[in-house]
Amino acid sequence: MDVVLGVVLGMVLAASLAAGWRFVSTPRRVLDPGGAAMQRAVHAATAILPHLRRGLTRETAAAAAPALRILTGADAVALADADEVLACEGAEHHHAGDPLDTLVPARREDRVHIEPRLSCAAAGCPLRSAIVAPLAVRDRRVGVLVALYERRGRVRLEQSRVVSEAAALVSAMVELSELEAQGERLARAELRALRAQISPHFIYNALAAVAAFIHSRPEEARELLIEFSEFIRYAFARQRPYVTLADELQYVEKYLRLEQARFGERLRVRVQVDPEVLQAVVPVLSLQPLVENAVRHGVESRAEGGMVSIEGIDLGSDVELRVSDDGAGFDLERAAAALAGNGPGIGLGNVHGRLQSTFGDGYGLVVENGGGATVVMTLPKFRAGVRAG
Repeated sequence: MDVVLGVVLGMVLAASLAAGWRFVSTPRRVLDPGGAAMQRAVHAATAILPHLRRGLTRETAAAAAPALRILTGADAVALADADEVLACEGAEHHHAGDPLDTLVPARREDRVHIEPRLSCAAAGCPLRSAIVAPLAVRDRRVGVLVALYERRGRVRLEQSRVVSEAAALVSAMVELSELEAQGERLARAELRALRAQISPHFIYNALAAVAAFIHSRPEEARELLIEFSEFIRYAFARQRPYVTLADELQYVEKYLRLEQARFGERLRVRVQVDPEVLQAVVPVLSLQPLVENAVRHGVESRAEGGMVSIEGIDLGSDVELRVSDDGAGFDLERAAAALAGNGPGIGLGNVHGRLQSTFGDGYGLVVENGGGATVVMTLPKFRAGVRAG
């Protein structure tokens, strides 16, 4: 995914610079000479980017259209999908929602073409010609960019090149928005899969622990039931893809209290986290599965129980989280398969995949052996665009 995004961003930068160069090199009365014109053109190109990163809609088209008008130097500019106008800048009588064929003749061409003589039903419409450039995403036509002019006749070749480059810029940003949406859908699917795994195993054991206390220690049973309900609400909340580490730790502690009710003194816990890392943002349910694995493999499988340790270490710009047990350790080949998503269960592979899709290939999980098993999670202390819900 990161490679593809890099390619698309490269296309965006190339289209921006090309459009800026065309804009500067085309002789027009409205241009300033020299570097000021290039600065103005590139500023217009970059002003388009944040809007169309959210896809091609009426809202984003309306926000991008003024900058596209500056970039193309047209008297008016319109963005449309396959059937209707999404936004029109510079022509008062053309509006979002109008059929595309009320603006330009409905053609399905996959190349830039010129309409030298427009006919508009609106009285007094000054627009007489247009350049129509298709918007394409992965060889799929998603709409058109229309540059409109007040003079009749064929437009200059350089003008059609400018419009073509602007359309390439719009297409690249729409493609980037689709790729990002695809990544978000994948992350949500992975999170749903993880929730499905947690549900039967954890719910059964937690309720069994509560039931064991109902008659002998009813007050403790009530508190455990509250802990259980709060953890379930957290785990299955739909609108929280990211949380602070402080929040994740709070619910990990609820999970561990429920497990301690089940195992008693067989489960010992040590938590040591640097305060500086508590506001780092992590994918929801990224630490809890690692702790659950430590409990299952380092405590549940041993009659004498064991110790589960959670450490959070400040590495400056990064955070290192270490979840350890003092059990028999991991089979490293099976651990590598689990991280790749090929092992039994989906916990480790799911968390590793979500970390890498969020923060990049330099982050994720590593499994270590030595006096038990340790899973090391590395993530950035801050990443632009990743915010706790």
